Amino acid sequence: MKQKPNLPFWSLWNLSFGFFGVQIAYALQSANISRIFATLGADPHNLSYFWILPPLMGILVQPIVGTLSDKTWTRWGRRIPYLFIGAAVAVAVMCLLPNSGSFGLTISAAMLFGLVALMFLDTSINMAMQPFKMLVGDMVNEEQKAKAYSIQSFLCNAGSVVGFLFPFVLTWVGIKNVAEKGVIPDSVIWSFYLGAAILIACVIYTTMKVKEWNPQEYAEYNGSLTPDPSPKGEGSTDSGNWLALLKNAPSTFWKVGLVQFFCWAAFLYMWNYTTGAIAEVVWDTTDPVSEPFQEAGNWVGVLFAVQAMGSVVWAAVLPQFKNTKLAYAISLVIGGIGFMMVPFLHDQYLQFIPFLLIGCAWAAMLAMPFTFVTNALQGYGHMGAYLGLFNGTICIPQIVAALCGGIVLSLVGHHQSTMMIVSAVLLVIGALCVTVIKVKK
Repeated sequence: MKQKPNLPFWSLWNLSFGFFGVQIAYALQSANISRIFATLGADPHNLSYFWILPPLMGILVQPIVGTLSDKTWTRWGRRIPYLFIGAAVAVAVMCLLPNSGSFGLTISAAMLFGLVALMFLDTSINMAMQPFKMLVGDMVNEEQKAKAYSIQSFLCNAGSVVGFLFPFVLTWVGIKNVAEKGVIPDSVIWSFYLGAAILIACVIYTTMKVKEWNPQEYAEYNGSLTPDPSPKGEGSTDSGNWLALLKNAPSTFWKVGLVQFFCWAAFLYMWNYTTGAIAEVVWDTTDPVSEPFQEAGNWVGVLFAVQAMGSVVWAAVLPQFKNTKLAYAISLVIGGIGFMMVPFLHDQYLQFIPFLLIGCAWAAMLAMPFTFVTNALQGYGHMGAYLGLFNGTICIPQIVAALCGGIVLSLVGHHQSTMMIVSAVLLVIGALCVTVIKVKK
């Protein structure tokens, strides 16, 4: 088996550039879903239930995309066709979702329409997102893999900054940020339109610039086209047999998954409750129809953009750590400190500080787990299927956290700002779990 060649910087960049557009879509969803459903009339104690669908779609779609793309060989590549289809569907749904309250439907019907649109949006985003992780696993050697995922993290966070800022910037240029009861403001609707346009442009760029290896080239660099998932070659299994793949997965797969559980639960609560938390702490309101609440919603986009910018900076620092486990754990603790500060800062600009710190945790969560896992998977085969299954360590904790969100909110006193302290505790537990990971030398 031939050694994968070192790739020039711009080749690594092109492999992940489409992630910029995908992440704009994901950022718009993350920052605005709770705001959209609160505006439609959802109760804060029920908000977390709307967040079950995104990770549920992820856990279903990404393993399927990974497994099918392992077997797909076309003139356009094996991963890119799934990227293009996912992006096309996402663009269509992004034009529908923010209009849930504009079709003259009843409150319950509008929320049901929004739920269905959210399901399709997250399905398509997951379909478009997964190929980028697999392209790096397919075409980048071990020496450059950390660098490749750091570039991906940079583009991911740069896309997040753009997506998060759209409603704030559009309001600043004069687009209305308030609407009648049950209707989503124009600033949010047009943000989704712009995000859809950028997403399709970025995906077209990727399909033009990236040429995947053909089956023969792939086999030269990665071994057999139908490898045995067992590193010892014991028996064989079909790549669609996920239980067999999981049974033979390296221990690192599960240990990193343990860390992921606490980290992604923490961030689910951030996405779910930050709009209400900032409205409570800074604007002193809980009324989703009020202008101060919508101002808080715009400011949450700014804070998430600050978090993303902090992630960009920290992503450049992470490769400088010689001890990757230490870098991972420190990043999560820093993020936990940031979450702990949120309920105690009543000035909107002082909130920049905790979200910069939260960005450090986010940068590590995007880059470190895939570095550990893809290195551990060398010799196991079925890279796409394994990375699709590994996505379960992102989706399952979000599903669990969403199911428990209303209960946890009641236990901590019904204040959405207190959920930030819950996120802080979860990140610190995740940092402690990093110690069980064994790094493959």
